[in-house]
This record gives sequence, structure tokens and C-alpha cells, in this order.
Amino acid sequence: MAEGGGGARRRAPALLEAARARYESLHISDDVFGESGPDSSGNPFYSTSAASRSSSAGSSDDEAERPGPARGPGAPAAAAAAQESEEDEAGAGWSATLRDRPAPHFEGTGGPTRKMPPSASAVDFFQLFVPDNVLKNMVVQTNLYAKKFQERFGSDGAWVDVTLPEMKAFLGYVISTSTSHCESVLSIWSGGFYSNRSLALVMSQARFEKILKYFHVVAFRSSQTTHGLYKVQPFLDSLQNGFDSAFRPSQTQVLHEPLIDEDPVFIATCTERELRKRKKRKFSLWVRQCSSTGFIIQIYVHLKEGGGPDGLDALKNKPQLHSMVARSLCRTAAGKNYIIFTGPSITSLTLFEEFEKQGIYCCGLLSSRKSDCTGLPPSMLSSPALPPARGQHSIRMKGSMSLICWYNKGHFRFLTNAYSPVQQGVIIKRRSGEIPCPLAVEAFAAHLSYICKYDDKYSKYFVSHKANKTWQQVFWFAVSVAVNNAYILYKMSEAYHVKRYSRAQFGETLVRELLGLEDTSPSL
Repeated sequence: MAEGGGGARRRAPALLEAARARYESLHISDDVFGESGPDSSGNPFYSTSAASRSSSAGSSDDEAERPGPARGPGAPAAAAAAQESEEDEAGAGWSATLRDRPAPHFEGTGGPTRKMPPSASAVDFFQLFVPDNVLKNMVVQTNLYAKKFQERFGSDGAWVDVTLPEMKAFLGYVISTSTSHCESVLSIWSGGFYSNRSLALVMSQARFEKILKYFHVVAFRSSQTTHGLYKVQPFLDSLQNGFDSAFRPSQTQVLHEPLIDEDPVFIATCTERELRKRKKRKFSLWVRQCSSTGFIIQIYVHLKEGGGPDGLDALKNKPQLHSMVARSLCRTAAGKNYIIFTGPSITSLTLFEEFEKQGIYCCGLLSSRKSDCTGLPPSMLSSPALPPARGQHSIRMKGSMSLICWYNKGHFRFLTNAYSPVQQGVIIKRRSGEIPCPLAVEAFAAHLSYICKYDDKYSKYFVSHKANKTWQQVFWFAVSVAVNNAYILYKMSEAYHVKRYSRAQFGETLVRELLGLEDTSPSL
């Protein structure tokens, strides 16, 4: 027994080394935040390998077309039922005959579009997305709003028009809550745990509160404006232009909702009543994210506008509205042969076929409860009475689309037109070793688990300041995304080799630079 245990211990490093090599072959950055995060062992796709793997030796070129075997140890009755439904599925175009297909061609690699000098500072990277002209517009709009407000409600003798340096300091103060994790930015001027005397000396608390009172990106609605986000939409558009011009995404990307709700400490300590109250957001936010670097390529905000059919409650329950979100996020991705990974609420045959016509390929997890299963064979959506062995799977194919049912402590179903159904992959678990699977399953597990790790770290650096207005909540979320994207570009630049800041140090340095203070962060 001891000998067997020793052999298992000796095999463990080899499995982990194999996993690392397979991650590197997919160009997935190893720990973009420079910190180790907790392992989400409850997620079956978290601690997996990540790479493409060639088809097994039995899948040679002269066997490019072969029937997909029924891999589970099904009983004869189950096999007979499957035979009966085969004709119906064939009538709908689905077949157990699998065909090899090449992966979508993609030229080049993702990364920054411009080379930043080694001396570039944190604020230099941040201003790739929030340049001075955007900040100057905030100055103009804030002063305009303050003037109109006082004309209507009476003069404010303590108000003086805000300047560009003050606007930068104002942003710096609020951004500081992303590293201090303090919900009230006013704590900087207090004598408590979160006070910071060096930051407090730059601006008085009274002045900060005046700027916070009148702060605006767009002061007033124009006669043609009907969109509920009109007060922040110009900033979102400018931010999107900055993302597009500063970064070229890799081929593999993910559509998902990032973790934006609450600080983990608050979630762990609050009462159930407080949690219900704090989660009443009036918007739903989705992103398209580069799965090899974590860079958020595009943001989409869906407002809860009353109780109509397009409200947030409907968005949670209707896959067709999620399809609308996916179309909005991918409107600039056409013709580039991107591979988009999606969750169950977005995955649907209709959407994937529509995207394929536009040169966008997909791989998504299916759920009979959350997904739009229109056009999919019912026999693949029902689970057999007897569970098969781990790693066993069955596949049906329709044109370039493959529907996969794979078993690993539960049935997981995938729909894809990006990966060949005849190519095999493997998922490497720390304890159970290698689990065979189709290539699409391995790719999905690899890229989605990387996004999970990104979210685990990203949630630590979301601006903790709790704004009352919906447009302000969206604004500070967008600023948080800009800071995280700036850090990703920093880590991919030569400046990182001069001062190797962690994500927390980068945020603290950015705050001090926005406030005009000398940088005192350590160089490692």
C-alpha cells in the first residue's frame, strides 16, 4: 500500500507539469495578477488542463469520417431506444457520423498595439483609456451642472469651479477604495483604520464632497436622447475606443457577467436582509473578454427600465434576450474567425449558426433549463438511467455543428462549431489524473477556468465606493475595468521589468500619481 501511495506521489508532479505545458501551448497567461488565488474546487471546470490535443492514433486521415460510438455502458433497452430515435434525428439533420474539420484560421497573436517605454508610469497606462480630453470634458460638464443646479435651487457660496488637477485627484480618491476595500471614500479624512494622511492633505474633505455632489459626465439630456444611460454613454464610447486602439485580442474570447456585486468581506459578514437590499442593482452588465490575457474587450450594459419585457427579471429568464446581449457584444467581431465561449444562457443553435455566417465560431455549455434548445435532438438532452463511466461521451453532428454529451460526475453538454468532434483531449485533475474528453470540452474547461481565476482576483479590485445613481454605478464599474486593463497592458510591457508591481501596488501607485504625489511604491 505504501509503495502504491509513493507511486501516486511521484506521478503527481508529472501530471502538474503536463498541465502547465498544455496551458502554455494555448498561450494562456499564468496568473496575470502576479498573485495566487484560492482554488474554486466546486467548479468542475476550474482546475483543468488547457490546450488542444491532436486526435488519437486511431483517428487517422483515412478515417476522417467514422461513426460516433455509444461510449456509455448502456443497457440493451437504452440502445434500442437510441436506435428508434435515430431516424427522427436524421430527419432534422443530426447524425452519429462524425467528420473531421479544420480549426478556424487565425493570423497573428493578441497583445498591445503600441510599445510603451520602460519608464511608463501607471497613469500612462490608465490614460490610454481615460485621456486628458475625456477628463477635461468631465470638468466642463461638472461645472455646467453646478451652475445650472445653483440657478434652480439657489447659490452655493462654497462652490468654486473644478479644475483638471482636481478632477484627477477626485478620480484618484474614489479609485483608492478598490485597494483599501473601504465602502466610504470619506474614511480617508477620518481618524479611523482607513484614514490616509498623505492622501488627505491633497484636498479637503469639504472640497471632495462638493465635487462629488456636482460630478457629471453629461450634465443634461439633449432633445434627441432617449437612452437611459445618456449621462455615462459618451464615457463608455470613449472607453471602448481606447480598448479597441490599445489592444488586439487573441482568437479565443468569453462572453460572461463579471463579478461586480460586492466585496467578499461584506458578503461574508452581512446579514441576509442587507445582502438582499444591496443586490438590487438596476442594470445587468456583460463583457467580451480575451481568455488568454483577461483583457476586457467590450462592455455591454442592460438597464432595468421598469417592469417591461426587456427588464432585468426578463433578461435572467429569457435566452432570446441573452442572444441580444451576445449580438451586441460581438458586433465588431465579424469576419475575424474568433472563437467565442459562452455559458448556458447564451448558447443556442440559432445564434451559433447566425454567428458562423459572420465568421464567428462558438463553443458553449448547454443546459436544458437555461438554454434555448430549439433544433437540438431530444435524445442528447436526456440523461440515461445508468450513468456511464467518467470521461465517456456521445456526439451528434449537423453540418459543422457538434453536440457533445460528456460525463464527469454529472452530464455536461456542449454545442460547438469551432472544434473537430473526432479530435480528443484530456482534462488533468490533481487527484484523479487524466480524464478523456473531446477537444471542445478541454478547450471550454481551459478558457472558462482561466476567466474564473481572473474574476476571483478582479473582484478584489472593484471600486468599493457605493454610488446612489445607476449611471454613477456604471461609471465606476467602467473605471474599474479600465484600471484592470491598464494593469494587464503594464504586465505585458517593458515597464513591468523595471518596477514589478503587483495589482495592489499598481492601484496604489495610480492613485498617488493621479493625486500628484511622489510615487513611493516599492520596486521589486
